[in-house]
Amino acid sequence: MKKVLIVAYYFPPAGGAGVQRILKYTKYLQNFGWQPYILTVSPDSHEVKDDSFLSEIPENTVIHHSKIFEPYDLYRALTGNKNKYIDVNSIKKDGRSKSAKEKLAEFVRATFFIPDARMFWRFNAIKEGVELIKKYNIDAIYSSSPPYTCEIIGRGIKRKTGLPWVAGPRDPWTGYISAPDRPAISEKIDKALERSVWKEADAVEVAWPGIIEDAIRKYPELEKKRDKFFHNPNGFDLDDYPDMEASHNERFTLTYTGSLFGKASPRAIITAIEKLVKEGKINKENILLRVIGRYGSIEQEMLENSLIKDNTELIPYLPHKESIEYLMKSDSLLMLCSGTPYTDLIVPGKLYEYLGASKPILSISPESSMVAKILIETNAGLNSDETDIDKIAENYLTLYNDWANNTNSIIANEAQIKKYDRRELAKNLAGILNSLV
Repeated sequence: MKKVLIVAYYFPPAGGAGVQRILKYTKYLQNFGWQPYILTVSPDSHEVKDDSFLSEIPENTVIHHSKIFEPYDLYRALTGNKNKYIDVNSIKKDGRSKSAKEKLAEFVRATFFIPDARMFWRFNAIKEGVELIKKYNIDAIYSSSPPYTCEIIGRGIKRKTGLPWVAGPRDPWTGYISAPDRPAISEKIDKALERSVWKEADAVEVAWPGIIEDAIRKYPELEKKRDKFFHNPNGFDLDDYPDMEASHNERFTLTYTGSLFGKASPRAIITAIEKLVKEGKINKENILLRVIGRYGSIEQEMLENSLIKDNTELIPYLPHKESIEYLMKSDSLLMLCSGTPYTDLIVPGKLYEYLGASKPILSISPESSMVAKILIETNAGLNSDETDIDKIAENYLTLYNDWANNTNSIIANEAQIKKYDRRELAKNLAGILNSLV
């Protein structure tokens, strides 16, 4: 069996969506002739943990935990924020007012933490990655980002060993919605790092096709190397879904999982439901809007001040499998993808988990978005733009009536959905690695 060194910051027991891709590759690559060896950080580095993921890692997997300096304490000192969860790797541009201390902290992050706040990890990781390759006679390298420091580590290990290297970005790099506004010189350095990674990688495996177009748009010389870019989407693992009998909830239950803040706003769905209640088309006592995950204070206030406040359930972050169980016990699943410069390219990972749950999806996304296109391809749900409240209300009412009448007007294309099975995606990555070794 061939061996691949996987460089990943997010790895169990870390929780959250960023863990899924690498966890499932680790779980299934051996089925296709590749044994993963993991280079990651200490478990203490992660604020959010999900120990349930650990049971999915094959027992023979070698996991090397490398030391990393995490600048959380510096960020907290600058902002005076000593208690709340902080991710200095990804500062969202959500338009909210910020204190002078927060602005100073963001300036420090944007100016000096290049490509991100995990930049200090590369010093240990490159050295230890080379040692792992020599110790276990490893055949190839795969790095997963964000954080983009992982790609710098992959590049450094390749330079020292000459082994084939696959860069694996899950999101675009510079200029993306989560990227900070950098001073000109810092932006120039960041782009130089990005260009070097795309040029030096033997292959680039991306989570959504827009990443390829984004890279070529920024660096036109990559057009000649387009054939080394591969789209391998995120997906769902059927093992995560419990074998449950279909049930009919006492209330029409619409569930949203994930982060609810900034661009992911519940305003449109609240307005649409309130419209239906006021028009007498639905009885609010027969509905439940459930939110599972992290939510901002503004979004919480929005829900608690709405007409459906007593028909809303807010549940903090849950272990992944518990979250999946809630999906399976729902009548419909809510997808929110507000308009941004990257909306036409973005495919949030939760969409694939929704597809795996085989529940009709109520999507509020631009008609030009990748989310809308995938829903058309799979016929797995209904979509409307966040500005079209009438259409959102119409789609909600369609699914509500399906619940009320115990009917199903949404018949998904199972053949199209199957290609997002994590086993198939691991097979695709194995094929890329095989082409290089």
